[in-house]
Amino acid sequence: MTDPTLIRNFSIIAHVDHGKSTLADRLLELTGTIEKRAMKQQMLDSMEIERERGITIKARAVSMDYKAADGKQYLLNLIDTPGHVDFNYEVLKSLQACEGALLLVDASQGVEAQTVVNAHLAEQANLSVIPVLNKIDLPHARPEHVAMQIEDAICLPAEDAIALSAKTGLHCEKILESIIKLIPAPTGDPKAPLQALMFDAVFNDYRGVVIYVRVMNGTIKKGDEVIMLGTDKEHEVLEVGQLRPDMVASAELAAGEVGYVVANIKTLADVIVGDTVTHNDLKLRGEVLEGFREPKPMVYCGFYPTVPSEFDNLRKSLEKVRINDSSFTFEPETSDALGFGFRCGFLGLLHMEVIQQRLEREEDMDIVQTAPSVRYRIKLTTGEMKEIHSPSDLPEGNFIEEYLEPITRVNIVVPSEFIGAVMKICTERRGAYLSTDYYGKERVMLGFRIPFSEIIFDFHDQLKSLTRGYGTMDYEVEGFEGSNLVKVRILVSGEEVDALSFLTHKDNSEERGRKILKQLRKEIPRHQFEVALQAAIGGKFIARENISAMRKDVTAKCYGGDISRKRKLLEKQKKGKKRMRMVGSVEIPQKAFLSVLRSDD
Repeated sequence: MTDPTLIRNFSIIAHVDHGKSTLADRLLELTGTIEKRAMKQQMLDSMEIERERGITIKARAVSMDYKAADGKQYLLNLIDTPGHVDFNYEVLKSLQACEGALLLVDASQGVEAQTVVNAHLAEQANLSVIPVLNKIDLPHARPEHVAMQIEDAICLPAEDAIALSAKTGLHCEKILESIIKLIPAPTGDPKAPLQALMFDAVFNDYRGVVIYVRVMNGTIKKGDEVIMLGTDKEHEVLEVGQLRPDMVASAELAAGEVGYVVANIKTLADVIVGDTVTHNDLKLRGEVLEGFREPKPMVYCGFYPTVPSEFDNLRKSLEKVRINDSSFTFEPETSDALGFGFRCGFLGLLHMEVIQQRLEREEDMDIVQTAPSVRYRIKLTTGEMKEIHSPSDLPEGNFIEEYLEPITRVNIVVPSEFIGAVMKICTERRGAYLSTDYYGKERVMLGFRIPFSEIIFDFHDQLKSLTRGYGTMDYEVEGFEGSNLVKVRILVSGEEVDALSFLTHKDNSEERGRKILKQLRKEIPRHQFEVALQAAIGGKFIARENISAMRKDVTAKCYGGDISRKRKLLEKQKKGKKRMRMVGSVEIPQKAFLSVLRSDD
C-alpha cells in the first residue's frame, strides 16, 4: 500500500490540439514508465480512430513512479483527457477522480474557447490548477503574451505559468516537481469503509467488464465481495491492479489510488459509470459517493442495420460502446422506410461520427444512419409538455399549441479583426448578441444566444473559413424557447415518407424542402410512369419536382406520312402510362435515403 501523502492524482486539460497527449508521452518517458524502444507518439491514444484523426476521444488513466528532488518516491496517477467540446463529459468524469489539473495552453495560439471552459470545470471541482505554456520551441510562440491572456481570461497569475515544449522535452522535468509541490495529496482513510468511484469501464471478451476506479476511502483487494450501489449487483473481485498503461496486477488498491478491478461482470447492464463500489458486508459498507452529472444528449439520429436480421447484433454492439462511453444513449424505434433500429443520442456531431465509425470498425456492423436532429419540446393544447426526438413522434397539428427549440449560449474566441465576420454569421443563424470580452488587445470572446439547430451542421466549418482558421467556439445549451417551427412532409407519388420528414424554422422550410427534393430526384431511378416529388407543410405544398417517365419511341416506325398516325400512337402510350401510374408503386433505393440523410442540407 502506498502512503497517501506520496500520491498525486492529476489530469491534463486543454483546447483541442494544444499538445495534451504529447505532454503525457514526455511524462511517461521521464518517469521511465515506458521503455524508449516501446515508445510511440500519442501513446495513450490507443483507438485507431484517435490515431487517424490526431485527436483524443477517450480519457485514459496511467500510473507512474517518480523519485522527486526531496529523495522520496511518489506515485503519480495521470488521466489524459480529450479537448473537443463533444467529449466534455470525459473531462468532467476525469476531474472527479483528481485533486489537480495541468491547464495546457499553446504559446503560439493563446487562450481558446475550450481552454476557458475546462478551466471553469476544474474550478467547480475545487482542483488546484497549474497553468502550462506549451510549444515554446515554435518560432512564432509568444509565452509572455499568452501568460497575460491566461491571467486576463482565467485569473491565474502569469508568473506561475510553466513554459515548456512537450515535443522536444524542453523544461518538462519542471512539471513533475510542480505536481509534487502544488497539487495536494488525496485525503482518504485506508482503514475506513470502502468507497470507490467508478469513472470508466471497458469490455473485454475474456474477462467481462473491467471497471476503472478511484478509491476515495478504504481498501479493495482480490477475493473481496463487493456491491455496486447504483445497480445493487454483487460481485467477487478476481483481480485489482494499476494501469501502466497496460494492466499490471497488484495486491490491493487503497485510499487515494487509481486502478482497475476485474470482477467477472458479464452483464453490461450491471455497470453504470459514476457508480460507487463498496463492500457487500453491511458492517463494512460505505456511503454512496456523489456521482457525475448525467449528460443530456443534444443531437439525435437513427441507426438501422442494413440487413434486418442483424438487429440483435446491433443492440449488443451498442451496449458494448455504451459501457465505454456513458454519454451516448439509445432506445429501439421503428421506421416505415428502414424497419427496426435504434434512436441514438449524442453530445454533438463529432461524437455521432465517432460512434458510427467505432461500430463499423470495432464491431464490424454495417449500418444506415438517418439525418441528425436536435430534441424539441411541444406544448399540447391540454397544457402538457412533450419532448420530441424525431418528426415521427409529433402528434396532429391541431393538438399542438406551441413549439419550443433548444437555445445555446455560444462563446467564440477570435482575433479582434474578425469581429464583423463573426457578427454577420451569427445574426444570419438567428443569433442574439450577448457580450464582448477582450483578452489583451488582440483576442476577443464574443457571446451569442443561437438556436441549437442552427449550429450543429456547418456553423463550425463556416466560422473556421471566415476567420482563416483562428476562430474557436464552445457552446452550452441553456434551455428551450418558443419558436415558429413547422413540420415539412416529403411525399413521393402522393405517399408520405416518414424517414425524410423534418422539423425546421418556417423561414428556412421552403429552401430545405427544395434541396431535399432535388437530391431525391437525382437518386430515385426513372420508372415507366411519371413520379411526383412534393414537400408540404400541413395541407399546403411548398415545393415540387418531377421524375419523368421512361418512354419508348413509339413513332420511330413512322417514316413521314400523316401526323394523325403519330398522334394516335402517342395517345395510346399516354393511356398506358396513366394506367401504370394507378397500379404502380415507386421503389426508393437505400442509396436515395442515405444521400438525403447524410447531406448537410
